[in-house]
Amino acid sequence: MKTTNTKKNNLQFIYYLLIVLSTISSCKQKTESNSLKETEKLTIGAMSSMDFVPIAVAKKMNFFEQNGVNVSIEKFYAANDRDAAFQSGNIDGTVIDYTGAILQLAGGIPLKLTSACNAPFAIISSPQSNIKSIGDLKGKDIGISRNTVIDFCIDMALLSKNLSEVDVKKTEIQKIPLRLEMLMKGNIQATALPDPFITIATSNNCHIVTDMQQLGYQVTGIMFRQEAIESKKEAIKAFYKSYNQGVEYIKAHSIEDIRDILINEAGFPENTIEKIKLPDYTPAQAPTEEDIRITTHWLRTKRLIPENFAPAILDIQFVK
Repeated sequence: MKTTNTKKNNLQFIYYLLIVLSTISSCKQKTESNSLKETEKLTIGAMSSMDFVPIAVAKKMNFFEQNGVNVSIEKFYAANDRDAAFQSGNIDGTVIDYTGAILQLAGGIPLKLTSACNAPFAIISSPQSNIKSIGDLKGKDIGISRNTVIDFCIDMALLSKNLSEVDVKKTEIQKIPLRLEMLMKGNIQATALPDPFITIATSNNCHIVTDMQQLGYQVTGIMFRQEAIESKKEAIKAFYKSYNQGVEYIKAHSIEDIRDILINEAGFPENTIEKIKLPDYTPAQAPTEEDIRITTHWLRTKRLIPENFAPAILDIQFVK
């Protein structure tokens, strides 16, 4: 009888032990699951541009999902709206030009540039002008959005031929569609544009004078809030793995294969698709310190940031 009771007690002990272990395991799995959910979700802001295409491809092809990150993309149609969303913490990261990123950092927003982008910016001349080279810009009326990346691109082009803004007439036209319309009508003789507006302009007999790649500059990248970098590190790693897969997909496929993305996400009119020249997309890489130095110096000369401001803006751990 004693042996039977002993066996019964042993079985009860094992039973209760299994319940305890199961409960501990369940709690642990729940904690890990909650932690994963917190770190796997990212909200990325973007405007219609060539910079956004690898991200849009990664989203459409489910690369983010395959790599275990839930990426929500929020589209903006005005830079001010995008910047406000970033500053308020409603988005974790966004595609942005270096001038905008440094200005936000100087304004007290904790952020880092984590990679460079490949999209082009070009100096475009009107069909009615005789501007074929940078030197021809001297004395001409150039449409700009003052103290933005557009203004920066114009100044860097002028600098390459030892010219400055005093050698041209700058006309303030903030909205790109209006600036493009005025260019095509000959109301201004030149401006700087990103794609898809470059392709639209050249499809209407405008001329590419030069582009920032020819001049040796990259001017846009992806930035994340410092808080996101610290709390969502694994998610950002997965984001960049997916981004690189998006680049690989673009390189391995034709423009026709991403036609809907170019129209619906990048903003190209359907009648320009055959004229699109895709950038030479590369896997995510770090912004160069030289590009940041030059951009910072330009912002100082414009008195847009303090003279002694030296931005610690790069975090390249995700693209090494």
